[in-house]
Amino acid sequence: MTNIPLSDFADKMNEIMPTLIKEFARRQTNELYKGKITLPQFLIMEFLDRQGEGKMTDLARFMRVTTAAMTGIIGRLVKYGYVSRMPEPRDRRIIKVKLTAKGLELVKKVRQERRQMFLDIFGRISEEDRENYLRIIMKIREILSKGKEA
Repeated sequence: MTNIPLSDFADKMNEIMPTLIKEFARRQTNELYKGKITLPQFLIMEFLDRQGEGKMTDLARFMRVTTAAMTGIIGRLVKYGYVSRMPEPRDRRIIKVKLTAKGLELVKKVRQERRQMFLDIFGRISEEDRENYLRIIMKIREILSKGKEA
């Protein structure tokens, strides 16, 4: 596949991506794959795991949704026992969200399963191809991240 025109590349990617997404999702933990929690809810949980806690406004900004929409998403995560809400002692209008032990356990479980999935899949690919894949996907992440500011 050398010298493939960009339009043909886009067509091939359009054909391949649904299968990749479906198969990666299928290998995820039951909570994600069977719809107990949504991908946006899990992204919020990963954000909270990295940050320790977050204000509703920070979470809404991260997900690019309104605070009202974020309230609904967080409400469902509270209902499932994955996060807890706490009012800021000095300003009760500010609500902070933090993962519960159950939420931390789920994030850890999904990360372990995802890591094993990558080991299984990329263990079948040469080291050179893995390095090229990682280099390319990191460039794509950089392009997408820069696109947020636009």
